[in-house]
Amino acid sequence: MPSPSKVTATVLMSGGVDSTACAYFLKQQGARVRGLFVDHGQPAARREAKALRALALKLRIPMQATKLTGADDIRSGEIPGRNAMLIFSAVFLTRAQPGLLAIGIHAGTPYFDCSAAFLDSAARLVSEQTDGRLSLVAPFLQWSKRDVFDYFKKSRLPLTLTYSCEAGTNPPCGVCASCEDRGALK
Repeated sequence: MPSPSKVTATVLMSGGVDSTACAYFLKQQGARVRGLFVDHGQPAARREAKALRALALKLRIPMQATKLTGADDIRSGEIPGRNAMLIFSAVFLTRAQPGLLAIGIHAGTPYFDCSAAFLDSAARLVSEQTDGRLSLVAPFLQWSKRDVFDYFKKSRLPLTLTYSCEAGTNPPCGVCASCEDRGALK
């Protein structure tokens, strides 16, 4: 991962533990961090956006939010192409400003778009699209979910401000993959 010291880092944020920890991690490394939230029609968008507003204040980072339209009937569970869509939306929305584009993916998930192979391919495309001005990074790619969660707790980040439920319910549904992950870590 390129050194984040004194660079701008745009972090794709969802309001959950992983993206919040990613933003905090890069800020601690000296990056000028800003968050980007993309409402792509996911059921949890409203609650995620609310969590992000609170988290951005706590982390003292600026947030940009955008809404993509046209995706009908998004449901909880795996959304093929989601991380690729988020990454390339960020390239477009930030006008490929120089620096880092960060995503909070970590090891131990079955999804291809959370793998080293995906990150390598996407990073190459981001670099080529921006003439090398923008680097895609995933600081936690080799960390387990437990490692990320432990870092989050050790950093005294506010778990109560985060939101992680694919169904978008209040209280969280308790059965989606995000709820199961979170429940296993407490």
